[in-house]
Amino acid sequence: MTTCDRFQGWSFYFLLAVSLILAVAGCSKVPRQYVWMSERGATLTDLMTDPGRYDGKVLLLGGTMIEEEASDQYLWLRLRNRPLDQDYTPHLPADLGGDEAGCYWVMVEKNKLPHTYRGWGRMTVAGRVTGTTRFHTEPVLALLYVRGWGVDGKHAGVWENIDPNYRPNAPGGISEFPNAPGVSPKPR
Repeated sequence: MTTCDRFQGWSFYFLLAVSLILAVAGCSKVPRQYVWMSERGATLTDLMTDPGRYDGKVLLLGGTMIEEEASDQYLWLRLRNRPLDQDYTPHLPADLGGDEAGCYWVMVEKNKLPHTYRGWGRMTVAGRVTGTTRFHTEPVLALLYVRGWGVDGKHAGVWENIDPNYRPNAPGGISEFPNAPGVSPKPR
């Protein structure tokens, strides 16, 4: 086997490996900017135990919609918490009577979500903690991103709150994405 043949063989395997890595990374259930913005490892129990710590922060939570209300300006969705796994997929909590089985609310401007959201059996939510509660204990998040899985597999969808007039432009993403790779964590 000549050097050229070996080089072509290694090149093929290298390109195959890079393609597979890019394909897997591109199939994430949550866009990486929301993963970077979010408080890593924060759960609904953490939020309910110490709400002041998370005021204004972005959290990733899972849930199933159990109720909805509409006001003049907003749509309010009440979600029963479904903890996320390492791939940001919601699952039933281990203890169906514990705090992780609690509820929270997300609010979004009226008529922004796709009409198929009512068919979503499970949701992965990225939301900013508003610092308010409903029913005295259920925290409220302003919806930034949601991925929904349809109950029958048909109505899956994604929604993202994009304002065409606003684009964050932090140098290197340091201030906007505190959990981005290479950014040192700030002391609390």
